[in-house]
Amino acid sequence: MDYIKKTIICFGDSNTHGYNSENNGRFTEDERWTCLLSKYIGDKYSLKEEGLSGRTTVFPDPLFEGLDGFSYISQCLMTHEPIDLLIIMLGTNDTKERFSATPRNIARGLERLTQKAIFTTQAWSNKPNILLIAPPPIEKGYENTDVYGDMGIGCAEKSQALATLYKEVAERNGCHFLDAASIEGMHMAPYDYMHLSKKSHELLANKLSKLIPEIC
Repeated sequence: MDYIKKTIICFGDSNTHGYNSENNGRFTEDERWTCLLSKYIGDKYSLKEEGLSGRTTVFPDPLFEGLDGFSYISQCLMTHEPIDLLIIMLGTNDTKERFSATPRNIARGLERLTQKAIFTTQAWSNKPNILLIAPPPIEKGYENTDVYGDMGIGCAEKSQALATLYKEVAERNGCHFLDAASIEGMHMAPYDYMHLSKKSHELLANKLSKLIPEIC
C-alpha cells in the first residue's frame, strides 16, 4: 500500500548532532539518537537531522556566527516542508555565562522560537505540531573539565531549572512536552558532563519511538 511519509525535523544542538565527548568526534548513524529513532519508527516517517553544535534558542553568540535557532528556524522548516512534527531540544548552550541569561530568560527564548515556528504557516502539512524536549541538565562535574572555561559558572544550576519552565511554555503554546531527564538511566558522559553518553542516545531514541506514534 502506497503512503506519503510523515516528515519529522529534529532541531537541536550538539546533543542532536551527536557530539561524542569521549573523542571530540560524532557518534555514528548506528549510535546517535536521531538515526536510531529513524530506524525504530520505521519507513512511514522521514526524519531530518537538524542538529548544530553550539546552537541556542535565540541568543546570537559573539564568538561564532549563525548559532541562534531563531534566525534559522523558518528556513529550516521551509527547506523540509511539508512538516508533520517538529522536535526542539535546545537550552544547554543558552546557559553559558557569556549570555547572562536566567532560566526564565532561556524559557522565554524557547517560547519565542516556538512561536516563530508555529507562525511559519506555509511549512506545516496540516497544523503546527511541536514536541518540546527539556534536555538532560548539565551535571556539576562539568566544572572540573575543559569545557568549564568556555561555559562559565552556574550552567548546571540553570539547566536543572529548565524542565519546569519548558513545560509551562509547551502548555501555553499547545505543544507536546518531554523532560528527557525523566527517562530512566539518562545521564551525561563523564568527559564533560554536558553531552549525552552513547547509552543515553539509545534511551532517548527508544522513548521517542513510543511517543511519536501517539502524536504524529
